[in-house]
Amino acid sequence: MLMGRMPIAVIMQRRPVNHPWADASWSIVGVALQHGDLPAVQPLRQEEGKETVLFSGLQLELYPDENAGYFENWIAPEPKVFVRWRMEAERPMPVIASVSYLEGTRMLDSGDPADGVPMPQEVHAWLGAYLQAHYRPEEKRGRRHG
Repeated sequence: MLMGRMPIAVIMQRRPVNHPWADASWSIVGVALQHGDLPAVQPLRQEEGKETVLFSGLQLELYPDENAGYFENWIAPEPKVFVRWRMEAERPMPVIASVSYLEGTRMLDSGDPADGVPMPQEVHAWLGAYLQAHYRPEEKRGRRHG
C-alpha cells in the first residue's frame, strides 16, 4: 500500500571517456524536488564535450514493506537517493528512484545502470516525518537456551 509520494527530477551528466568501446559515459549527479510541470527532458548545460540534462517525472514512493531500508538509509552518515536508468536511443532514461537502502542495493546489483546520489535535505526531512509516523523497529529477541 502506497504511503507517500514525492515528485523529483534527476540530473544526469555525460562526460567524454577515452575508451575503445565508448566515447562517453553517463552518470547521475543529483536529484531535486520537482515543482510544477517541466519538460520530460531538458538540456541544462553543454561545454567541452560535457552535457548536463534534467529528467523530470520520477516519483519517490514510500511503502511500509521497505520501512527497514528507509530507516537504514535515513540514519546513514550520507543518505542517498538511488536511481536506476537505461539507455534508450542514445539517451539515458531514469526508470525508478528510491530512498530505501535495501532497494538501492538491489538496483546496484541488478545489472542495469544505477547510481546513489546525496539525498536533498527536503527529502531527508520528508522521509524522517514518514518514519516517525509509520516505522517501529523490531524488538531484539534474546537467544533461547535449552
